[in-house]
Amino acid sequence: MKQFNKFLMISFFLIPFQLFADELSEDILPMRDRAKVRDALLKDRFRTVLPEVMRRNNMDMWLIIAREYNEDPVIRTMLPATWLNARRRTVLVVFDPGKNKPLETYAVARYDVGEIFKKAWDPEAQPDQYKALADLIKQKNPKKIGINKSEFFAQADGISSTEYDLLNKALPRKYQKRIVSATNVAVGWLETRSAKEMEIYPKICRIAHDIIKEGFSSNVITPGVTTTDDIVWWYRERIRELNFVTWFHPSVSIQRGDKQNFNFLKSFSNAKPDNTVLPGDLLHVDFGITYLSLNTDTQQHSYVLMPGENTVPNELTKALATGNRLQDILTNQFKTGRTGNEMLLSALEQAKSEGINPQIYTHPIGYYGHGSGPTIGMWDKQEGVPVNGDYPLYPNTAYSIELNAKVFIKSWGKEVAIQLEEDAFFDGENCEYIDPRQTEMIVIDWETDK
Repeated sequence: MKQFNKFLMISFFLIPFQLFADELSEDILPMRDRAKVRDALLKDRFRTVLPEVMRRNNMDMWLIIAREYNEDPVIRTMLPATWLNARRRTVLVVFDPGKNKPLETYAVARYDVGEIFKKAWDPEAQPDQYKALADLIKQKNPKKIGINKSEFFAQADGISSTEYDLLNKALPRKYQKRIVSATNVAVGWLETRSAKEMEIYPKICRIAHDIIKEGFSSNVITPGVTTTDDIVWWYRERIRELNFVTWFHPSVSIQRGDKQNFNFLKSFSNAKPDNTVLPGDLLHVDFGITYLSLNTDTQQHSYVLMPGENTVPNELTKALATGNRLQDILTNQFKTGRTGNEMLLSALEQAKSEGINPQIYTHPIGYYGHGSGPTIGMWDKQEGVPVNGDYPLYPNTAYSIELNAKVFIKSWGKEVAIQLEEDAFFDGENCEYIDPRQTEMIVIDWETDK
């Protein structure tokens, strides 16, 4: 444990608060070191996260079954860093022996799966892989056999119909009756962030914020020349240049003092007929990276100064403050045990009582950008989200606080949407931003900075 902490300290805690563009790459781990961190985090999660999740759901055996290139969304989060996919058929078994003993982890596969899952199948002695799994199940005699089968949570629905049929065929009827959905275990595993992960997550979010600032600068944008598509592809190139990947294609949109009203869907589309950046434009970006198995999801705004301007117009500054207030209203709703729908409806009611025109569509984040856990609204479901919105809030979970507030800009004669998204962590008591959120517009001073 001390060696792990020392490695993290050396790798991450030297990152300064503000990075210059040419310094970003210097603070990003090479691939070999990333693998060490990822494997250490995974090993720690099996010790600190999974036992609690399984025990609160009274699940003493969990099966995760997948074939190569037909990955279960959960198995992808359990493979060692050097395994990019499952191999042949990979069967992982997690068994809780009870009495607070450590979890037992087995791989009914031809190989050990990293350092966590030890090989529990000898194909020469027993050629039938499912028969070997059945023998292990009989030996452990679990009360419940959880499988990743879920109607509503896609990431907890990873077992294919073929594997489900083969499992049932291999088991005696006695054990077939013990098969249950492991939805809440799978969701709990995916949504819960470990203490070690939260030592790293702020640095990942900070890197994402710094890349956004790089793109929203006069180094990238020349008004009258640069298009939103140019900025989007600059972000894609920068992501790859830093040896990251992204889990979605970024988008950049424009709002300005014209007669065109805000359109939610068009703001996230790159197919715009008039997308050249001009002075006086309010820019919006939706951007995310994947690093060390964790994802970011951020939306921020930038203002392009008009000739002779040296600051953001007061109306737009106040509009951003309104968006920040909506964020505060939502994050103040976070209480252990509350459902996503309860938080959504309460936040909307309070926002409207304060004269805010709100729209909230917040989601869990972590191993997946759109993660599993309580859905707190969707842009087209402001009355609540069935089932997924009824899932309760647990401590040590992370969320993309995603929303917009529509504010009338008198000088433009129309509403603008302040579309914000910042990653936050709920520790069971408070919901705080993982890296400080945007509270001031990013200013593109294209005349002075030339």
